[in-house]
Amino acid sequence: MAGAEKGSVVEAVQRFLVYAAVERGLAPRTIDAYGRDLARFSAYLEMRGAARVSNLERRHVVEFARWLEAEGLGSRSRARALVATRRFLRHLGARGILHGEATEGVANPSYERPLPRILRADESAALIEAAGSDVPLGVRDRAMLEVLYGAGLRVSELVGLPLTGLDRRAGLLRVLGKGRKERIVPLGRPALEAIDAYLEEGRPLLARAARRDADALFLSRRGGAMTRQNFFTRLRGIARRAEIPVDRVSPHVLRHAFATDLLEGGADLRAVQSMLGHADLSTTQIYTHVSRARLRETVETHHPRGSGRRSRR
Repeated sequence: MAGAEKGSVVEAVQRFLVYAAVERGLAPRTIDAYGRDLARFSAYLEMRGAARVSNLERRHVVEFARWLEAEGLGSRSRARALVATRRFLRHLGARGILHGEATEGVANPSYERPLPRILRADESAALIEAAGSDVPLGVRDRAMLEVLYGAGLRVSELVGLPLTGLDRRAGLLRVLGKGRKERIVPLGRPALEAIDAYLEEGRPLLARAARRDADALFLSRRGGAMTRQNFFTRLRGIARRAEIPVDRVSPHVLRHAFATDLLEGGADLRAVQSMLGHADLSTTQIYTHVSRARLRETVETHHPRGSGRRSRR
């Protein structure tokens, strides 16, 4: 422990990143983001002559927050950097390397969280219809869209689904999400029927092109697992056929539509949180604001005292 206390902040950051990746199982993107923000924190401490963990004091964190603002970073970037700094320092505290709460009283900068872009239910349905029924690619694309919209998956979760992740009899998907956390998500009848059609008519043909058997549920034209980039390209083409502006459509927009449509249908917020795989309920609560925005649009468009204009998303 004494040796650790004499170490540099840079070394402590590297040990924290290894811990976050190996023991906590955080996603590579999260680790990269932590690394960039903590490199900024380390560089700031070195400028202030506090490059060793034993030099760390609360005032350094307070001054770091002010320095970030003086450097012209936006509120969102500053908030993210301070979150990474807090988690790093709490890790040091949990190991007994740092004593006291070095981040106490350091408030995150406030910022207005933008509402997520979403599609109306009829637009989501039109997008799925535009996938077509051509074998094998059309039935695959339709199945992927049905699962994306019907289960609210992240695109990485969608393309990473293994065949064994589908329990057809129970109508469930086993999904490996952020931090390699597993969750179970139910599938509705349209998604299950689309998957059945794909497994019977589409996947066997795609699998023939593979050099070896792939355990991915959704296969590319060459028989390998679908990639995020491949699916995104296909989705843009489908959006054009559905006559929906391409800049309004993305895999994440369909995830947003799933959550919003569930809440507008009366679903419990905690249940939606579980299906989305959100660790924090506040992340899910953004969709309650979207629902309110939709209600306002309805009044403005259809009520005699409304403006008669649709609000812009």
